[in-house]
Amino acid sequence: MAWIYLLAAGVLEIVWAFAMKQSDGFSKLTPSIITLVTMIASFWLLSLAMRTLPLGTAYTIWTGIGAVGAFVIGITFLGEQVSAMRIAAAVLIVSGLVLMKLSSS
Repeated sequence: MAWIYLLAAGVLEIVWAFAMKQSDGFSKLTPSIITLVTMIASFWLLSLAMRTLPLGTAYTIWTGIGAVGAFVIGITFLGEQVSAMRIAAAVLIVSGLVLMKLSSS
């Protein structure tokens, strides 16, 4: 169950990062509220996952899901730059996440 909590927390991290971008520095009410609610939910789910998962594993995977997810959302919805170096960086992050998962008991 901890892995499900962690995955959900990572997805919510992507949501709050995107909503924060849309909030325009917290000057728009709806995206600001979405940011705060999903941020709290993401931290709560991360804390539930950390009841059984090691700190390093849980935190690394949570931030990795958020980083790669925000990267994909930025390219897909915000027209951010796609380059070989940025894609290589994302691949390295995903590789690290896989290794972290495989090294967890």
